[in-house]
Amino acid sequence: MSAHSDKSGNQDELKKFVNDEGGIWSLRNMDRVRDWNNIEYAAGLSGKNTPSTGLSMNRAFIPPGGVANAHIHVDFDVMIYLLKGSVRHEYGPGCRNSVIHSEGDMFYIEPGLPHEVFNCSEDDWVHALVARSDASEWQNIIPYDRDSE
Repeated sequence: MSAHSDKSGNQDELKKFVNDEGGIWSLRNMDRVRDWNNIEYAAGLSGKNTPSTGLSMNRAFIPPGGVANAHIHVDFDVMIYLLKGSVRHEYGPGCRNSVIHSEGDMFYIEPGLPHEVFNCSEDDWVHALVARSDASEWQNIIPYDRDSE
């Protein structure tokens, strides 16, 4: 994997991966270039490197045995398509509920729902497409203390 950026992502760094084709913004065959909350990401498309004001999309990768620590999406929707692997979400108050999604599944996460994401495999990476109704990507995600409820 190449260089990582901080949680917010460097706007100038992300712009170098995108081409403005005259109103269509293209990002081609990107590999992992940054990380956040134990998940690795390709450059993605967002308000940081396109004129988008209400949408972002990324390729996300969770390493074998990896966990994206408990968090909450504040006031935005998320839809995910699992390209490879399977994940277990522990969710709800205290993250006491659980559901598993596998390769080929799509799912939606409601705004404000506490959740923690686990790669179900100790050997294989998870690869997913993540779409958010937030052009800023991670700025509106807050940590969640599972033991608080």
